[in-house]
Amino acid sequence: MKLSKYIDHTLLKADASKEAIAKLCSEAKEHDFKSVCVNPSYITYCKELLKDSDVLVCTVVGFPLGQMTTAAKVFETEDALKKGADEIDMVLNIAKLKDGDLDYVTDEIRALKEVCKDHTLKVIIEACLLSNDEKVKACECILKAGADFVKTSTGFSTGGATFEDVALLKKCVGDKCLVKAAGGVRSHADFLKMIELGADRIGTSSGVKLLAED
Repeated sequence: MKLSKYIDHTLLKADASKEAIAKLCSEAKEHDFKSVCVNPSYITYCKELLKDSDVLVCTVVGFPLGQMTTAAKVFETEDALKKGADEIDMVLNIAKLKDGDLDYVTDEIRALKEVCKDHTLKVIIEACLLSNDEKVKACECILKAGADFVKTSTGFSTGGATFEDVALLKKCVGDKCLVKAAGGVRSHADFLKMIELGADRIGTSSGVKLLAED
């Protein structure tokens, strides 16, 4: 797979302007990225800008804290798909995971996957807030629920993807699920290292820079 197709070209800042989103989509088309990852209010705008390309539109649900109710996350997902989203990146309920309520975590992910059907569902575990044991438990929930990816981070907490986390997540899910590294991947060397360790997708706002360093 060509390197550009590992990249979810991302802009999720609260003050992201329409002009900045247009630039994001233009860069994604020019460099043939896998997707743009944007907040839900920009789904329809991105679909229009990207209609003559194979760049997907990815959006976020329960973002960035994961503390919304399952019903709210389900509604967000249904609404996003109706508006044309191709992929959903949801934040799992981190507090429920840390409290050991793994049935809640699994059931919530499963509920969103049932809505997504053939659309890709990525589950953000916010690894920087979890112990290694909790990361393993998160992966077990994701596998049970049938989601497509485990994703390291929102990029809005205390840390982003680390080599150690990507290696651990890959070890946990093997070939049963894919791994997305997000947040903090800012050099070409880091980009290649993440892929070598098992990342199938890279979420980054620095995609153009990562390829330019090749």
